[in-house]
Amino acid sequence: MLRRLSFVVTTIMCWHLCSFVTLAEGKKPEEMDKFPPGPLEMTTPDPLVRDTVKKQPLTAEELQKLEIALNELNQEATTKLQAGDQETAFAIWNRELRLRRFLGSLAELEALSRVGAIAQRSAGIAWQENERQQVKYITDRLQVIEKQMLTQKSTDLELWRSLAEAYQNVRIPKLAVGAYQQILTLVKKQNNNTAELETLKKIGELSLSWFDYSQAATTYQELLNLAIKQNDQPNEIVYLQQLAYIYEQGKQPQQAINVLNKLAAIYTRENNLTQLPALKIAIAENYQSVARENPNLLQEAFNNYQEAYVTAWKLEQYVSASEALQKLIKLYRSQNQIDEALQASQILLETEKLTTNFYGLMQAYDQIGQLYLEKKEDPQALIAFQKGLELAQQLKHQETYFTQKIETLSKGNL
Repeated sequence: MLRRLSFVVTTIMCWHLCSFVTLAEGKKPEEMDKFPPGPLEMTTPDPLVRDTVKKQPLTAEELQKLEIALNELNQEATTKLQAGDQETAFAIWNRELRLRRFLGSLAELEALSRVGAIAQRSAGIAWQENERQQVKYITDRLQVIEKQMLTQKSTDLELWRSLAEAYQNVRIPKLAVGAYQQILTLVKKQNNNTAELETLKKIGELSLSWFDYSQAATTYQELLNLAIKQNDQPNEIVYLQQLAYIYEQGKQPQQAINVLNKLAAIYTRENNLTQLPALKIAIAENYQSVARENPNLLQEAFNNYQEAYVTAWKLEQYVSASEALQKLIKLYRSQNQIDEALQASQILLETEKLTTNFYGLMQAYDQIGQLYLEKKEDPQALIAFQKGLELAQQLKHQETYFTQKIETLSKGNL
């Protein structure tokens, strides 16, 4: 029995091996490495299209009938998806997509965009391999269409916009940006300022969505130039704010400083001083970053923090004044400028009193106590910690911390 089974197994293995060799003989080595075509690349004849279509294109009447049939396929696939049969739904949609190309590139792109959005949404919810693979099939087809459009040097704006939207629907912003850049070139040639503006905004938003700060900066700089040229100050401010954010995210502090200073100049010129404290704080923070390589610029950080709290105090923006002072004190301490840090801390105390921020006041007393300790002036440190304890007891927070500080200093003075 075992001998007979061994003979059968050996025979089957030999048959499979011979079959493989026979198949391989008729194929080139490079063809053997290729994967089978995706569902959108299949060229199997379909009953909805007559066999002689290659010799004679479909008539207007045939195209109309085909479109009706494809709309029915779309509805059928939608019903299957709603019933939970995703595999069948996408098989039907793939058939629809293969046939849509008979209706022209625009019709195919719109269908690819629609199904791509569904596949991407399904993949995002369930994170299933089939849906992710479907997104890839659609993306590959979109890239084939784009290559054809580039080869033909297409100037069809509707086609390019449809392609860009399709790339967005499958959530590949980098490819969408490429399509929008083609659109930008075309609308510039047409001197269509409105379309140019909208296209640039799209490119900027998409570049930010995939963290391409270099492309985003270039785009928003172009938008800024247009706003300045058109004397559009509201949008000039918006684009400057966006550029400041981009440069900060892209770790380009000097460029951020340049942009923020332009914003500050506009606000000062327009007497819109309420925006200045936050701007000055941001400028100071960027100067601190620049000063790591160029220590001579650290004074600019000090200057801007001081300007921030002085302006905020005048405007009665005590929360902003407190923020600027806290950052200034930290900077003073990092440079071992204890006396200056103490002076700023006294101003911080007054600021926290005006905002009735008891927690901030408690922290300010703690900071003053620590600064006096650094100066070896224990009696003044003790007074600061005692005042901090009074607030801690009211807040029922950090009581043990202040008590320990006071006990340690009291023992040291015995």
